[in-house]
Amino acid sequence: MTDTTAGQAQVQAQVQVQAPVQAADPARERLRRWRLVLGGDQADGTGCTLTGRDAAMDGALAALYGKGDKPQAGRERSAGLGASAPSVARWLGDIRDYFPSSVVQVMQRDAIDRLGLASLLLEPEMLQAVEPDVHLVGTLLSLHKAMPETTRETARAVVRKVVEELEKRLATRTRATLAGALDRSARVRRPRHHDIDWNRTIAANLKHYLPEYRTVVPERLIGYGRAARSVKKEVVLCIDQSGSMAASVVYASVFGAVLASMRSISTRLVVFDTAVVDLTDQLDDPVDVLFGTQLGGGTDINRALAYCQGRITHPAETVVVLISDLYEGGIRDEMLKRVAAMKASGVQFVALLALSDEGAPAYDREHAAALAALGAPAFACTPDLFPEVMAAALEKRPLPIPDPV
Repeated sequence: MTDTTAGQAQVQAQVQVQAPVQAADPARERLRRWRLVLGGDQADGTGCTLTGRDAAMDGALAALYGKGDKPQAGRERSAGLGASAPSVARWLGDIRDYFPSSVVQVMQRDAIDRLGLASLLLEPEMLQAVEPDVHLVGTLLSLHKAMPETTRETARAVVRKVVEELEKRLATRTRATLAGALDRSARVRRPRHHDIDWNRTIAANLKHYLPEYRTVVPERLIGYGRAARSVKKEVVLCIDQSGSMAASVVYASVFGAVLASMRSISTRLVVFDTAVVDLTDQLDDPVDVLFGTQLGGGTDINRALAYCQGRITHPAETVVVLISDLYEGGIRDEMLKRVAAMKASGVQFVALLALSDEGAPAYDREHAAALAALGAPAFACTPDLFPEVMAAALEKRPLPIPDPV
């Protein structure tokens, strides 16, 4: 199933659920819904005529999905959006009235891909009409070098809205999960008196309770070293900014900003294609990070890893996260040697084929197998799973690798 077909199927499924009920007759209602799904082909067999809101909803679907690769004779859905910015803006407003936000986002992506509307996003009025989401941000980032000055501030506002929503969704859980991992990794067996964690110490020694003295005699003290108050771990996010990685770049930038806000983690964020750009000094604002990327172009993973390797100061306390589909345009054998060298020095190496909500990505299976042979399995990761992956890497325990789809 193609991406467009999948998107259309999702929209059509929602049509059956979202379409308002107009008739009390269940049989007639089923015919009406099938008419919306089938698109009015004379041979669809429904014999149902749409009016009012149903007709308007059908028109919005027809503008996007009415022209297939092989048009059928008598097909009613023959409308289109053309290249008119006013008509597209009206259409964007219509679909927001007729469909829920999740479906609007699917239709917008299909419109950009199917009808070539990316260039119209360079106009401020168009950006004000769209429903912001991660995929739209990726499209804007790929276009931002070509944006006229009048559009850039509107584009930044769209990107910032999406970034702020992602931070609300992800930041609290990420900080809590990683803070716990850092605390556990900092635990010491012989803490100084001021560093004893009395709650955990008492809980661990309850079996040594002496009833006659009404007290616990601790045989094992649990506490944290003074290093817990300073930087304990270093994290390097190395992000492939080729066009196929757009959603991953967005999520990685947000996570980079969250990690950078934690005192106990020193975070470096590096993006690459055939060149390498260090955006660490912009991590206080993920929007600046995103507009510092350049989606598209080639890929040189080896060069990017060489740069990251040269900035590692404490290998045993460092986690390197490579986010890439592994389609290497550089020197493959050198890339693998570099990964092996980092792991041998004590670096925890994590390879993510994607960091997004999408399904299984396209990736170079040969390179993924080679990394797995080095003890660095490559897998796709959702944003919700990423905190757990990072916590496991920080604690040097097995990664929670999801089952393959």
